[in-house]
Amino acid sequence: MALTIGERVQHWLLVLVPRLFLALFRLVSPGSKRPKHLPPIRNPLLTLSAVQLAEKIRRREVTSVEVVQAYIDRIQEVNPLLNALVKDRFSSALQEAAHADKLIEEENGGEEVLRNRFPLLGVPLSVKESFALQGMPNSGGLKSRSRVLANVDAPPVALLKRAGAIPLGVTNTSELCMWMESNNHLYGITSNPYDLERMCGGSSGGEGSIIGGGASVMGIGSDIGGSIRMPCFFNGIFGHKPSKDVVLNDNQFPTCSGLQNDYLSSGPMCRYAEDLLPLLKIMAGPTADKLFLSKEVDLKKLSFFTVVDDGGSPLTSPVDRQLIEAQKRVAARLEADLGVTVKEVSFPQLRYSFQIWDTFLALPDKDGKPPQSFVELMADGGSVWPIWELIKRTFGRSEHTVAAIGLALMESSHSSKPSQFMLKQKEELQREMEDLLGTDGVLLYPSHPLLAPKHHHPLFTPYNIGYTGILNILGLPVTQCPLGLSKERLPLGVQVVAGKFQDHLPLAVALYLEKTFGGWVNPGVA
Repeated sequence: MALTIGERVQHWLLVLVPRLFLALFRLVSPGSKRPKHLPPIRNPLLTLSAVQLAEKIRRREVTSVEVVQAYIDRIQEVNPLLNALVKDRFSSALQEAAHADKLIEEENGGEEVLRNRFPLLGVPLSVKESFALQGMPNSGGLKSRSRVLANVDAPPVALLKRAGAIPLGVTNTSELCMWMESNNHLYGITSNPYDLERMCGGSSGGEGSIIGGGASVMGIGSDIGGSIRMPCFFNGIFGHKPSKDVVLNDNQFPTCSGLQNDYLSSGPMCRYAEDLLPLLKIMAGPTADKLFLSKEVDLKKLSFFTVVDDGGSPLTSPVDRQLIEAQKRVAARLEADLGVTVKEVSFPQLRYSFQIWDTFLALPDKDGKPPQSFVELMADGGSVWPIWELIKRTFGRSEHTVAAIGLALMESSHSSKPSQFMLKQKEELQREMEDLLGTDGVLLYPSHPLLAPKHHHPLFTPYNIGYTGILNILGLPVTQCPLGLSKERLPLGVQVVAGKFQDHLPLAVALYLEKTFGGWVNPGVA
């Protein structure tokens, strides 16, 4: 079933109008006089993985107080430039660190007992503000919720705290967590640690920025369209979007409705690949049994595939040549080092990635109840008229960002009936992808078509989210892996995809890629 004439006209309008406005934006955008880079990392504690820190703390080679203070010092040094951490709990964190040190002093069972009971004892953690962290703001970047404090911990946050992790504070998001740049009128805009004039991604952008900037070693994000993977890519760190129904999504704002919980995943974000698996195991709790995280992976026995782009959708930007070359280098090294063949494949349905994602997020639940509208979420119990908000925004009077207002306006143009063509494309893609990957297949796919763009540029390239969003709809596990820096000194990266519940495969590939390509690069010396 082909697109109708009306759908084709709408399609080309969606292509041409944003590109016209992008050209105008570039013409009138003023330059920034702020410094472009972060100061270098001086404290060696900040260059150790969470696993290494936990081990050193258990062995009393360093105290938790020393580690937590080192991260507080780094946050205080770089956060004025990044605006990534929006509310701290430093005093409480230091008290909890002192308690962890005391627990270690009093433990008679030895290091192994501590490792089993508290695998992350004394290690600092950052948390996306949309997750409930008791006593901390939980606004989702919505100005009307500025005084809302969480009175519970979201399940994955509670599990990480139970494992001994110490939250330092909460980090910035896009307004209502539905945009590619972390910017809102409550906390402001967050910058990229590799170039402060560029975006950090969204919606877990504060996490990506603070971790990439060396001011957090590990964090927690959520992902309904790439909100873990895009920030990890733009900020040069690792992140994992788990298989669906593995990590609980409760106690987040905004809440899911319709079928959205089927596509939302909560997962770990970190600078070092070895932290991904233990973090995921802790965050999943008893549900981790669905995965094969203890299973040894022999990379030489896997089937590797690569897809170079989405097939040339006119909605999305062409993939940057440096990203294409980086993905080719990954394939070449896999073949040279492991003796495997990386087969280039294509899926014609990927041309419709954004439309499929957009269609499925709007589907009603199993009882026929549609998801809560974006306008209702913006109103937060009150009332919002997008056109009026757009007029107010022109005069700087709206509490909402241009991105949120634009999403509300786009939503009003949606058809009440889902496109049968898009439903069919997804069904075919799901079947073909699952048949290809099975239980031993790994797929390389671009993280995003562009390197970290300048601030606000996603307003003119909104459909690029299709590169990540389509994998949410398919429910597949994906690990985002850094691959060094571009000629502009911006992070390169790739998505590593596997079949459902085969999360251990891309996690193992992440370890290989870190060893081969160097992993996270200190932005202070970039």
